[in-house]
Amino acid sequence: MDHQGPVPLPPTRFGTFLAPYHGLGSSPALLLRRDLDLVRHLDGLGFDEAWIGEHHSAGYETIASPEVFIAAAAEHTRRIRLGTGVNSLPYHHPLILADRIRQLDHQTMGRVMLGAGPGQLASDAFMMGIDPLRQRAMMAEALEAVVRLLRGETVTMRTDWFELAEARLQLRSHRPEGVGLAVASAVSPSGAVQAGRHGIGLLSLAAADPAGLAALTGNWAAYEKSCAEHGHTADRAAWRLVVPMHLAETAAEARAQAAYGVLDLVRYIEGLSDTTLPWGRTERDALDRWTGEGIPVFGVATIGTPADAIARIEALAEASGGFGTLLLLDLPTGTPEAKRRSYELFAEYVVPHFTGANRAREESMAWARANSERFLGAMRAAVDAAVGEAR
Repeated sequence: MDHQGPVPLPPTRFGTFLAPYHGLGSSPALLLRRDLDLVRHLDGLGFDEAWIGEHHSAGYETIASPEVFIAAAAEHTRRIRLGTGVNSLPYHHPLILADRIRQLDHQTMGRVMLGAGPGQLASDAFMMGIDPLRQRAMMAEALEAVVRLLRGETVTMRTDWFELAEARLQLRSHRPEGVGLAVASAVSPSGAVQAGRHGIGLLSLAAADPAGLAALTGNWAAYEKSCAEHGHTADRAAWRLVVPMHLAETAAEARAQAAYGVLDLVRYIEGLSDTTLPWGRTERDALDRWTGEGIPVFGVATIGTPADAIARIEALAEASGGFGTLLLLDLPTGTPEAKRRSYELFAEYVVPHFTGANRAREESMAWARANSERFLGAMRAAVDAAVGEAR
């Protein structure tokens, strides 16, 4: 895609989007411990963010309260920022949700972020008697209240499903800039419009899906327009894209490792749609589809080496026009050990490519090489002088 103007902004911040997704055969208690250990591992590797999902049905996404998880993760990490990815706003009274986030703001010493969305699973909404056709409108109403509360306003507001009467939070934010906020966006521009309305970040969950990728520029345009209409400045550095990746030392190793859980993902999709997928019978067929056309919900995966990851991210920057943060969609793409190694490879080789962490080292080596004769000559002269003095 041809973009006019400056070179598209490459991401300089990196993190994970932890729904999480887990097959039905393992101990849920153990899986939760592994998720907590993973966030601690990412903190040690220097990742910037971890976003934790909220789901209440279908069995695979096992975290019901991202706030509870974040409270535990914060005690075992030092610097990584922790976000709700995302709170389904129609499921919560705005005052209670905002108050929980404010408490976490202080418990984490300012590291918590709030991600907002309408709710992904229709089965969640069904159990609460919420009409899925109403969810986006409910999310917009709740978002207005939550944003105002977190910004320190006193809010009086009545809708057909919640009421606020001179509502305010009893704690100020931990830091002057307040809590980081973002709105989830998939293919439709509704999330982008709401994010722009309030001047908060945009979280593109479907960037790996061909339809979601094609919609990126349109969603950004909707975000820019909405920002302008409401007096905000659209900042690409506040834009986050979510994609699945699994890395190993060789592409063949990465593919062999990714066979570990790919059929669990297929079974999840089949369970949600009550459909048998013809390409989901074997690991090989599922991987071919996932790395080719992509699979529903999870899009197209990059399964390969750090060089493959770099190429994919550069292509995303070009296609989107530039964004600030790349989030790795955490999936059962390998054993826990293989997945940890994948994140290590990403931190060791991919992140420095985009942050320029080695640029000064490369420049120093180039300078030393360009002046090597001068330096060696001086060293020889010093050695000769020392020998002469010793005689």
